[in-house]
Amino acid sequence: MAGNSKRKGAVRKTGSKKGQTVGSGGQRRRGLEGRGATPKAVDRPYHPAHKRAKAAAKSVAGRGGGNRRKDDGPEYVLGRNPVLECLRAGVPATALYIATNSEPDERVAEAVKFAGDTGVSILEVGKPELDRLSSNGLHQGIALQVPEYQYAHPDDLMRAAIDSGTPPLLVALDNITDPRNLGAVIRSVAAFGGHGVVIPQRRSASVTAVAWRTSAGAAARLPVAQASNLTRTLKDWAESGAQLVGLDTGGDVTLDDYDGTGPTVIVVGSEGKGLSRLVRETCDSILSIPMAGNVESLNASVAAGVVLAEFARQRRR
Repeated sequence: MAGNSKRKGAVRKTGSKKGQTVGSGGQRRRGLEGRGATPKAVDRPYHPAHKRAKAAAKSVAGRGGGNRRKDDGPEYVLGRNPVLECLRAGVPATALYIATNSEPDERVAEAVKFAGDTGVSILEVGKPELDRLSSNGLHQGIALQVPEYQYAHPDDLMRAAIDSGTPPLLVALDNITDPRNLGAVIRSVAAFGGHGVVIPQRRSASVTAVAWRTSAGAAARLPVAQASNLTRTLKDWAESGAQLVGLDTGGDVTLDDYDGTGPTVIVVGSEGKGLSRLVRETCDSILSIPMAGNVESLNASVAAGVVLAEFARQRRR
């Protein structure tokens, strides 16, 4: 009967109509138990370090048209304009995601038509699914899944160039970190009869959807190799009979005087840093492009295009 409990710990609470309360239910004991190691600062949602890391991740994800790149696996191109541009450029996409209840426009309709005509799977998903694919939520109700690019081996790239029946014409990129520059170089190499491009595995732009889009689909036709050691790869190619030509404004020979009809590797550095010391020392010649006016240098992809066009002209003769 309420109020007459003989159990140990039974206490009548003053002013309570709910009868007896027995013990603490273990709450005091659990309160004394340890809670484990303190999480790292970046793992605590309200810590400034966590907020800084989150802001940095958003900044990186926001570059290049709102693309999200994982360390392994597919890449997701986000946004109506970037998705449509990739489909127009022939990027080998595997799936097109469309958010349910989104407001479609002519860009979404054209993207769906492109996907249907090229056999790309079209999936209708909820907005939370697209939010998960995007670190900043700026997907506009559409995403395109692009598979991880399959790079060639540098040895296979040179071997295929030798077996092509024409003198090898290859481009090596040193310190090029902008994927748009990489895509533009790939496009120029394909346009002027080159055989391929090699990039370092580290400290270099990779073939992401941004590079695909800038190459206007040329990345689907032109092999790109990754070198674990660019200097070592260039030396191996030199032993195969290729001339290594570095591009720099302070070159020892000008483009007007250079014969590019033989086996040639054009080595391009970044506009800011130029060629790294070891790569520069490995080159047989340093080539400069004659320019009028007060322009000191050209964008890396533009410089590569100018040299490729001149070498293609020489080879047509």
